[in-house]
Amino acid sequence: MTKADDRPAIAFKILTAGEWEAFQAAGEFAGAPVDIADGYIHLSTERQLKGTLEKHFAGQSGLVIAEINLAQLGGNIRWEAARGGALFPHLYNQPLPMAAVLSSRPA
Repeated sequence: MTKADDRPAIAFKILTAGEWEAFQAAGEFAGAPVDIADGYIHLSTERQLKGTLEKHFAGQSGLVIAEINLAQLGGNIRWEAARGGALFPHLYNQPLPMAAVLSSRPA
């Protein structure tokens, strides 16, 4: 298990163009359909980003990658085992605020 001190301070959220536009307009993101179904917002570390794109977004265009400052999310981030047993950051109990977005770029 990874120690808290070894966890990155930055994570990434992959969004469709429509989700990104809605996020910008609302100032917060309540989650994609999969996030809502699972009860938390899925995020990926920099190392996990390529695998997440390949597994869940293959063949999609117009995607946006938002760089997220995890410190802005406080204790609502849980590191949980997912693909291959790797610990992924998951945001619980709140929408993702635009204030936590450090930058964005096309996928």
